[in-house]
Amino acid sequence: MPHLNIEIKASCKDQDKIRDILKERNADFKGLDRQIDTYFKVNSGRLKLREGNIENFLVFYNREDKSGPKESNVTLFKYDPKSNLKEILLSSLGVLVVVDKQREIYFIDNVKFHLDKVKDLGNFVEIEAIDKEGNIGREKLLKQCQEYMKIFDIKESDLISKSYSDLLIKL
Repeated sequence: MPHLNIEIKASCKDQDKIRDILKERNADFKGLDRQIDTYFKVNSGRLKLREGNIENFLVFYNREDKSGPKESNVTLFKYDPKSNLKEILLSSLGVLVVVDKQREIYFIDNVKFHLDKVKDLGNFVEIEAIDKEGNIGREKLLKQCQEYMKIFDIKESDLISKSYSDLLIKL
């Protein structure tokens, strides 16, 4: 079932500062996840298979490429990493790009935070205000995202409009 996200991605020179703020606010630390995201060639949107020690999902999403808070419509499918799903996708669609990252995952209520170290790209922070049930609404999600941008002192110049996959393709 698709759900709505309002999210930002920003380059991050001081992940320790953001980590400290999250701890001060009693964020729920889910762990450090080594994630390999394999993006597949598709006609519209983005399709990736996330392989991690915490998160294992097939993810399809549509999102604008703009800096600042942006809306994403996301569909997640939790899969068994022992399945042959990756083989099927590789054979049928082909690989667009592979993103290799270390991700710290935190939650405060419905807001998810990532502190990412992306191979060949650097360090980033992501804020995702998530409405899984359809009862929070776009405006509140946007306000949550903007509030944490201020708390973390994320500057306009730090914002990234593209996905990691797009950034890697351009290298």
